[in-house]
Amino acid sequence: MAEELPNVNITQGSQKKVNPLVGFYRQPKIYVKLPSKGEFYPEDALDKSETGDYPVFAMTAKDELLLKTPDALLSGQSTVEVIKSCVPAITNPWKMPTIDVDAVLIAIRIATYGETMDVFSTCSQCKEENKYGIELTKHLNVAQSVEYPTEIQVEELIVHLKPYNYKQLTETNVKVMEQQRLFNIVNDEKLSDAEKLEKFGKSFSNLTEMTVEAIVGCIERIDAPTGSTNDKEYIREFINNTSKEVFQSISNVLNDMKEKTTIPEQKVKCEKCEHEYSMPVTLDQSNFFADRS
Repeated sequence: MAEELPNVNITQGSQKKVNPLVGFYRQPKIYVKLPSKGEFYPEDALDKSETGDYPVFAMTAKDELLLKTPDALLSGQSTVEVIKSCVPAITNPWKMPTIDVDAVLIAIRIATYGETMDVFSTCSQCKEENKYGIELTKHLNVAQSVEYPTEIQVEELIVHLKPYNYKQLTETNVKVMEQQRLFNIVNDEKLSDAEKLEKFGKSFSNLTEMTVEAIVGCIERIDAPTGSTNDKEYIREFINNTSKEVFQSISNVLNDMKEKTTIPEQKVKCEKCEHEYSMPVTLDQSNFFADRS
């Protein structure tokens, strides 16, 4: 009689379940080229594309709700979460260079609502509210073509530059808002003239320090005939003690880059009284992502 073989239960390895709705997930609406060309990112902040094109998805309902949360908007957390959702190649938006921020936000706006953004403005003459269409694609193309100067020569010095990251920008903006609140306190009628003068002087001093820190933060290294340094303390001492001309030369380059990567003021005409004026277009998330059209 043949020996009976033992029963062996063979269990196949557990297979990961696939959501049958995967095919209905968002797909990229457009592709964007980063003004930075992918430079200035730490290794863990960007999944670099070989072609330089990065897919951009439309916002989800959750993303839109995030942009309506005041505290998260102020801290920058809402913007970070939306960028991670809509441009997943940017894995750590806090570390993205500021020269990429506006281009990415414009791309997300286009992917979500289309190429034209309606902006509402009140005429300064007749107080009529007008609606104007802004062609975002044109401004995105300009932002994508900007070249960031990594070094400039100022007299005998070679100043090596790098843009602020989004974390640094957000922290600076919060500090500026705090100083603006102090200015409001200065106008408090309950304060004496001496108290107002003291608070105004303190606030002005703080704003000056923030301007210096913003410039120091964008300087990676300075080469001089006597040597080079990337020590932030040395660079800060230099900025505080250099001539007005040298300070202004560096500041002008940084301000010029900021202007090139943002949407410029638009020349518009009031439909009611035909008054012509310049209308600022901000990328403030609370209104930039509001679909009023």
